[in-house]
Amino acid sequence: MAQITQDKQREIVTDFAKAIREQKRPTAKPAKAVINFRDDKLRSIERDIEVVPINLLRYRKDNGRIASDVMNYEKLNGPLDEKDKDAQEVLRKFLEDKHPEMTDILIKSIEHGGQNEPAIITCDGFLINGNRRKMSFENLRKRYPGRAEYETMKAVILPGLGEAGGLPTLLEIERLENRYQLQSEGKSEYYGFDRALSIKRKMEMGFTLAEQLHDDPRYARATPQELDKAVKECERDYLWPLACIDRYLQHFDRPGMYGTISSGLSDKEGRWQAFIDYSKKYQSCFSNKQWLIANDVDEDDIGEIEAAAFKMIKLRTLKGLPKIHYVMRELPKICALKDSRKEILKIANEVEASLSKEDCLDRDGNPLKLEDIDAKWAQRHQQTLIHHTKRALDYVETSHEKETPLVLLEQALKKLTHENFESEKIGSSDWEKARELAVEIQKRAKDIEHDIYNFQKSIRELPRKK
Repeated sequence: MAQITQDKQREIVTDFAKAIREQKRPTAKPAKAVINFRDDKLRSIERDIEVVPINLLRYRKDNGRIASDVMNYEKLNGPLDEKDKDAQEVLRKFLEDKHPEMTDILIKSIEHGGQNEPAIITCDGFLINGNRRKMSFENLRKRYPGRAEYETMKAVILPGLGEAGGLPTLLEIERLENRYQLQSEGKSEYYGFDRALSIKRKMEMGFTLAEQLHDDPRYARATPQELDKAVKECERDYLWPLACIDRYLQHFDRPGMYGTISSGLSDKEGRWQAFIDYSKKYQSCFSNKQWLIANDVDEDDIGEIEAAAFKMIKLRTLKGLPKIHYVMRELPKICALKDSRKEILKIANEVEASLSKEDCLDRDGNPLKLEDIDAKWAQRHQQTLIHHTKRALDYVETSHEKETPLVLLEQALKKLTHENFESEKIGSSDWEKARELAVEIQKRAKDIEHDIYNFQKSIRELPRKK
């Protein structure tokens, strides 16, 4: 995707903008508001609050709250034209399904006390902030037909052509959405998966992660070190899992089909948490050469280990076994043992990633729905997946019982004398840490040797029977 720049302005739908100019009217007090746009807050710039007919307000498809739904829909059906009436209904349905319980709360709040906070819209009526409020007003309008208070919404309108400051750029709109996204004031929290996709989309548009986080009030005054730490945490919590999801979808030949991962926070079939746990273990273990050497794991096996992990996540429910995200947390322990690792590799080799083309058709030769294909795949492979996963977990549990002090000593020596362990390959930035570890190992070895010497000595000094 081409990066956007500060001077690339958003294209305006002129007839939409004309309708708003003609039909908007001033609101009652408060008549002005300071919004988080450009440097308005810094300079205390007030903008007019207008009353705009509901039917002139439109949902934006680049709303971070429904990022996964939009991407999945466009992958299956082609681009959504947010100017189109049918596309608006699709976007509305995405919002309606995302957080129904939060929407109910907002509807009751508006019904009881009216609209407290103005929406923020482009000059042609596309909502930057206030999508759920519009949806709530539409629901109330259906419930109470003819009630004037539900026919309009209060909104701050961003500058149009020829107005002070000029049209907002694409990057300014992304920044504005980001600022309101990170301010939780009773609004629906972004589901982690949608937040990850929103972060990634903004980064692809030239809005760096550090810049995004700087809009978060928690980091507004952060030191460079604190901001760097926050960036790393955000990468860990959002971008690492998303990278794994992209590889997962590629593995099953479904790139961009994010709807197969999860639909939202209340989705019991969701797989987001499993990817969070797997991605952390992938980064700390499976992509770490030192871990691979220390645990005698062949680097060539990582692809098959990941394939097996993806198949377990796809099945999602391993009947009779712990939840899938727990299995992902235990995966390094499983793969560190030769016997249990063999069971994981069997999953990769014995379980097909996809069904044949014939199996994806119904009796009349029509394509099955994606959820029906997945259900058929699960029914065919769940016994094999569960069998090998259970055996792998059993090996781990048994190995804990066999880890006597002597076995642990032998394993430690084996790792330190491994053929791939070469001191000269330790990077210069790790020399100090390596020396500290070597000293600790040497000290612990002396302590163990000393303890065993004393045990032997005490046995020799016991009185002998005559």
